[in-house]
Amino acid sequence: MALLSQFSVYIALFGLFLAILSLFFGIWAMLKFAAIQKDLGILFSGEKAVNLESIMLKHSNDISAIDKEIQELFEISNKIHNLSQRSVHKVGIIRFNPFKDIGGDQSFALALLDGKDSGITISSLHTREGTRIYSKPITKGESEKYTLTEEEKAAIKAAITTKPTKI
Repeated sequence: MALLSQFSVYIALFGLFLAILSLFFGIWAMLKFAAIQKDLGILFSGEKAVNLESIMLKHSNDISAIDKEIQELFEISNKIHNLSQRSVHKVGIIRFNPFKDIGGDQSFALALLDGKDSGITISSLHTREGTRIYSKPITKGESEKYTLTEEEKAAIKAAITTKPTKI
């Protein structure tokens, strides 16, 4: 009988241990549930699940519309970039005196280049009798058809080496 009573004590202690363990587990579960309830309260913020579904659907549609607008803006940006590459980006001007013994620096060579270093040079030679103006097409920093003067080459070099200003 003593063995049976000692065995009953062990079973009772084991049962007490399980009861205390269950109590701690229950408290932990209640705390976790309260935290989840708090998070759900913030998430729903007074809205019902049906309304939340419609809100999520509206946001999904809004995101699709914004994505379409971004694609359109990207295409417009590419068109503007391509157009800007054909406009005058770089300007170089050199003033000079073509006649070393008389006159001043009233003659000039002007280079007007696009983003690909193509464009035109305009040269003006000023003399007592008048002013002569010449233009030559430029492709990638060089003239394919006409010989460039040293002043025109210097104007092209000045235009190409000019750093663009940020707006």
